[in-house]
Amino acid sequence: MTAPSTPRHETSVRSAARWAGLGYLAIFALAMFANFFVLERVFDPADAQATLDGVAANGGLLRWGIIAFAAVFLVDIVVAWALYVLFRPVHRDLSLLAAWARLTYTVFLGVGLVFAVAALLIAENSTEATAADVQLAMRSFEMTWLIGLTAFGVHLIVLARLMSVSAGAPRWLTVALTVAGVAYIVDTGAHILLADYASYADTFLVIVAVPSVVGELGLTVWLLRIAAHRTATPAATSLEAERVSTTVS
Repeated sequence: MTAPSTPRHETSVRSAARWAGLGYLAIFALAMFANFFVLERVFDPADAQATLDGVAANGGLLRWGIIAFAAVFLVDIVVAWALYVLFRPVHRDLSLLAAWARLTYTVFLGVGLVFAVAALLIAENSTEATAADVQLAMRSFEMTWLIGLTAFGVHLIVLARLMSVSAGAPRWLTVALTVAGVAYIVDTGAHILLADYASYADTFLVIVAVPSVVGELGLTVWLLRIAAHRTATPAATSLEAERVSTTVS
């Protein structure tokens, strides 16, 4: 007996894994450039004058950073779709929830970029630009992005749940993704609740960076292994399949 073929107008699971894996590689490169190479040079959350000077002196660099973030915005849409297709055979509803959560984050990132553009325009084109104006615009970008990251955290937690009920998915990866998802949510809450967040910024950076790099880089490798036929495609475990079958009937 041969395995059922994919309908002609539907994307195969391995193709979806390839799109998601390659998308993640692109996001890693683009986000590292935009976040650590660009924002670190132009934005100082604790010093408005330093932010104004950074934006004014590095306007061209900030433009490239905005382009990189915009590319992440577009690639994330593709990744959300690809992951939905990949995990749809495991649990359609949870896969849809994960996709919607990632798309929600993506929308917030796109809206946040409007504030980054505003900071650039204020610094370059306004004769009465003040450090407070530019700082407010950049802080608005940061907080919009961070609020969106709470939805991204939910996405990772749901994704980990999907992997936990998938036959053959690495269990250590589900743990790493869950911890990363919780870390994103906690970090955003800390930004809002702690007036002196800057005093704990380095600690929260480690809390977020370590599980997210381990989890999302591990996810990328796993996706590319699926695409290369080195790992089985996600499928519901026999217990999960039986539960879903019972629910439907």
